[in-house]
Formats: sequence, C-alpha cells, structure tokens
Amino acid sequence: MKNILSRFLNIYSSPGFAGRANTGKSMPGQGFSQGIALSFPFLLLLSGCIGDDVVFDTVPEAVRILNPVDSLTLGDTYQFEARFTNNIGEVEQRNAIWTSSDTEVLAIDGAGLATALAEGRATLTVEIVLDGKDPVSDATEVVVSEEDVVGGPSGERSGTIRTTSSYLLEGSFTLRENGGDIVLEFEGDYRASTSLPGLYVYLTNNPATVNNAFEIGRVETFSGAHSYRISGVGLNEYDYLLYWCKPFSVKVGDGEME
Repeated sequence: MKNILSRFLNIYSSPGFAGRANTGKSMPGQGFSQGIALSFPFLLLLSGCIGDDVVFDTVPEAVRILNPVDSLTLGDTYQFEARFTNNIGEVEQRNAIWTSSDTEVLAIDGAGLATALAEGRATLTVEIVLDGKDPVSDATEVVVSEEDVVGGPSGERSGTIRTTSSYLLEGSFTLRENGGDIVLEFEGDYRASTSLPGLYVYLTNNPATVNNAFEIGRVETFSGAHSYRISGVGLNEYDYLLYWCKPFSVKVGDGEME
C-alpha cells in the first residue's frame, strides 16, 4: 500500500505536472497542489479498496482427492488422483500415501489404483507427510457392490463470499459439475458494489493473490442470481473464490468452498 501511494504521489508532485496536464506548459509551483487535488478521488477509492484487513500471503498446506467416487462395482479398478498445494497455494509434487480401511473389500496401491475385491464399504485416505509438521490428508468412503454402477459424490461444492474491503460484497454460491464443465451459480442474496472499476472474479488456492489463480472473468452482474460456465477446470482443483480489483491490484473479497 505504501509503495503504491508513494509512486502515485511522486508522479503528481513532480514540478509542473498538473500544469502540463492542463495546458501543455510547465507551471512550477502548481504541480503538487493541483496533483493532490486530482489524486484525492483516487486515494479515496484505493483506500476503500484496501480496507482494514491484514492480507496474509500464506495458506495451510492441503491435499485433495480430485476425482472421488462413492461406489464401485465388484471386480472393477479405479484410478484415484490427488493434488497437494503448498503454503502459498501452488500445486507441488509430493509422495502420496494411499491406504484403505478394509483391504479385503477395497485394496489400493501406492499410485492410487483401487481394486474392488468384495462387497462392503471402505474408506480410502491419501496422506502427505510434511517436514516438522502434522501430515495433511483427505478421505472418501466407497461402497463396493455387485451392481454395475460407478457413482460419485454430489458433484457440487458451496460457500459464501465476504468483503475484505469497505466495498459491498456478499452472497452464497454453488460450484457444480455440468457435463465436462463446471458452473458457478450465485443465489439471489448476492450483492456487489458498482463503485469499483475493473472488478474480476477468480478461482484460487490462495485468496491473498491472483498468482496461479484461474480468471473466470470481469464482474458484470452486481445484484441477484447469476452464473458463470467454466471450461477446463475440475470441481476440486481450487478451494476459494477471489474478487480482485484489477486496476489497483488489490483484493476486494473472497469465499471458501466446502
């Protein structure tokens, strides 16, 4: 914040800036006062965009099963996949430890390939060991039956967005699978300020930054139910929605997905 303001004030406080901007001629002595007058609305907007929250760049390490299923047919195999994100939300390759709560029902190897051996149910867990910290894990319960069906969980996630600035931003949302795409749907309680220029929404694993985030698009709807159709992204690849003020490169709000 301080660096942004300093650069901005340096530009406007240069000799004759305002005079050159208005007449094309240098007018020493007027640059600073007129520059501050010109910059005052900008500073108000920027300070409101920043808000009072302290933004932390780190997030908890996490592992997530990307393609969970809740049932398998007896005798079938299924390749599970997992993704680990580090403390800045970047995907990082780590050795995953896969286990089954009942290997007589459902066996799984070190690469995540599961084999349905007998009718029943078992919980599959993937774990990542961290140096000097508790491990992180994710789990899914699978039912094995003779029926010829492979099923998945509900196929949707949900959450609530919140403002992290002085600008209005609120509402509940659902992210669900639809064919090969995912659809982000906002409920009727959604509201966002129309005062911000260049407000964008992202999917991310680190709600403090747009680095490594997936840009959904510019915000065009500021009240009520609406949706975005998103291609090339899996339902479990990201854990947060992020609202970002692009012209000033600052966060406006976020929402964690359950």
